[in-house]
Amino acid sequence: MDNRSLTRFAWLSIAAAVLTIVLKTIAYLLTGSVGLLSDAVESLVNLVGGIMALAMLTVAARPADDNHSYGHSKAEYFSAGVEGGLILIAAIAIAVAAIRRLLAPQPLEQVGLGLAVSVAASLVNLGVALVLLRVGKRHRSITLEANAHHLLTDVWTSAGVLVGVGAVALTGFERLDPIVAIVVAGNIVFTGLRIVRRSISGLMDASLSASELSAIRQVLESYEREGAHFHALRTRQAGARGFVSMHVLVPGDWTVHQGHQFVDRIEHDVRRVVPNVHVTTHLESLDDPASWTDQGIEDPRPSDLNG
Repeated sequence: MDNRSLTRFAWLSIAAAVLTIVLKTIAYLLTGSVGLLSDAVESLVNLVGGIMALAMLTVAARPADDNHSYGHSKAEYFSAGVEGGLILIAAIAIAVAAIRRLLAPQPLEQVGLGLAVSVAASLVNLGVALVLLRVGKRHRSITLEANAHHLLTDVWTSAGVLVGVGAVALTGFERLDPIVAIVVAGNIVFTGLRIVRRSISGLMDASLSASELSAIRQVLESYEREGAHFHALRTRQAGARGFVSMHVLVPGDWTVHQGHQFVDRIEHDVRRVVPNVHVTTHLESLDDPASWTDQGIEDPRPSDLNG
């Protein structure tokens, strides 16, 4: 499944956001709960995030061109970063509203009906979040994963708000409602910062995950038993695509044809254990001293090669 196919899940997120905004707004209007208002505001952020996800998945689906020879898959990180920023803005708005209500508490109305409507909205978010999370992980889409985690945060937010509103109804202590809303805002800040941090990491060309690097090294170890040697292994993640490059050292008396077949096998096996990666190999001779001067991450300076 490519990014063009993934856009339908962004549409699913948008539809869920619209539905939950309507339901949670109704719940707020019925009860007057600032906690339920905070829940509705976060769903508004979900809508903006869903629209951004749709736009960036559409961009990420574009094929490589002269100006973007590695493709456009990094566009997904912009979506995740924007959504994380929107989450932080929503948290501030929730906290401000909650503090005002804390200073001037108000009684809640029609609590039972309002909670029932909010529960329905939460179930919608939970179902959509689980679908997006499964698809996002399967297809390595940080956009869908960020959307899913945001929706799951919304579910936990709703659970906290429901507890707060229910506690107010049982105890009559009206300040519990804004206190829960402030706690909710803090939880939202944590989620927003995590999404922003992951987005920045991707834009900074972070390497593949530890488990993926381990799988690649296991493949290379199997070929080392055939007499090869590897160094300068570099990886990076760019949205749904990964990139792997390495230097492959083989006996100097091998023919070009032998070397080419050998690296073809290596590239195939790396793609087998880590799907959707582009593998680049640089073939060198074990018998050439210059082959051992570029083992680090940075390429050697010309003076290093000249002695």
